[in-house]
Amino acid sequence: MSSSSTELKLALAKRVLSRVGSIATTIMLVQTIVHNYIPRELYAYLFFGLKNMFTNFSKQLTMVINEFDGLVKNKIYEAATIYLANKLSPHINRLKISKTAKEKYFNITMERNEEVIDVYNGQTFKWIWLCRQTESKNFYNPRDMDSAEKSIIRSFELTFHKKNKDLVLNSYLTYIMEEATLQKHKNKTIKIHTVGYEKKFCLHNMWKSVNFYHPATFDTIVMDSNQKDMILKDLEKFMTRKEYYWEVGKAWKRGYLLFGPPGTGKSSLIAAIASYLNFDIYDLELTKVTRNSDLRKLLVATTNKSILVIEDIDCTINLEANLVNRAINFHSNDFYQSESMITLSGLLNFIDGLWSSCGGERIIIFTTNHIEKLDPALLRPGRMDVHIHMTYCTPCGFKLLATNYLGIKDHKFFEEIEELIDILNVTPAEVAEQLLKEHEVEDSLKGLINFLHKKMKEKEEANGVS
Repeated sequence: MSSSSTELKLALAKRVLSRVGSIATTIMLVQTIVHNYIPRELYAYLFFGLKNMFTNFSKQLTMVINEFDGLVKNKIYEAATIYLANKLSPHINRLKISKTAKEKYFNITMERNEEVIDVYNGQTFKWIWLCRQTESKNFYNPRDMDSAEKSIIRSFELTFHKKNKDLVLNSYLTYIMEEATLQKHKNKTIKIHTVGYEKKFCLHNMWKSVNFYHPATFDTIVMDSNQKDMILKDLEKFMTRKEYYWEVGKAWKRGYLLFGPPGTGKSSLIAAIASYLNFDIYDLELTKVTRNSDLRKLLVATTNKSILVIEDIDCTINLEANLVNRAINFHSNDFYQSESMITLSGLLNFIDGLWSSCGGERIIIFTTNHIEKLDPALLRPGRMDVHIHMTYCTPCGFKLLATNYLGIKDHKFFEEIEELIDILNVTPAEVAEQLLKEHEVEDSLKGLINFLHKKMKEKEEANGVS
């Protein structure tokens, strides 16, 4: 009896395996026919038609959140990336983790194709992060002017019950963006960005960044106290006037011009402003940008809550002829030559035209050693709203440097040093360099006195010659 039962089971298993094999063979044959004989367009039409048919019977709704919305980054995508980093399940299979030398926290994010379940107001929401590889030379995304340069398309898929559509649109996504803003501010490390010129035609990759650690603060920079207070009050007023800028019809941005001799602390002031506001810095070297259209794309690719820095603007404006000559050396086409130059008009449109309103809460800082060389059109309010004169070192500035570098507030040599500084044109950078040369306080001050006497002798000799 048992032998007969075993034989029946074996026969049944053979029949099942035979039918499975036949089905598998049929599927492979159908796949071969589809791929070899059915046009790709017809195949895609049939596939999506069947998919939509089954979707109509589903109670689930899926929202796709792409990384880019036209020319700019999708704020919902950015917020979801930050928000979901704190929602990773213990059962997740893969995740990405990183940490730079001076960051306080680990940076943990989802890995591609991983799933995260979130619960909000008692409802369940499923997130999946997708990355799709494309062939750069054949790919074209009509929403993105630089899609031909992309090789990876990133997006989130948010799936939930259809009855929760209004909850998602009216509450859940707003909650995610608010939580992401708080988390980003809490863990933010200031970054400095520079243009990635090898990929400057690829919008999402135009800027390259590194973490920015600069010790300068408003407590340590050498500057007249009244001028320092004026800058702080202006920054505070700017930060709290979002609605006011909107009401009067102005873009929410502020322009600063820092002018003065080299070594007077322009770069330190920029670092202090970035630290005070917790804003990223975008360092734009205009000498490397060859077209007005590139300026617009670079502006669009910056983020809100950022500082755009254009140094030595007086040198940049005079480069128009050099840029044309450089274009002529490489291309003879007249149209290319006309496009391969930065004009004053292009720069003005960049900082104060229609494109400057793409985004908000931005500060643009220009620096120059020679304000007299700047075109008056650049200096007017709306472009360079606040002009800050960075002066030579003063006696008060020297005392602050002595406190910062030597840890002292008074010394028997102070009176002589202050008298010399008061009549000489010596920069804070020169004074700081002398204070750094020796380990002992008295040796440092003596070295500074010798340096100042040498400067005085040079000044007297120059006056004698003249």
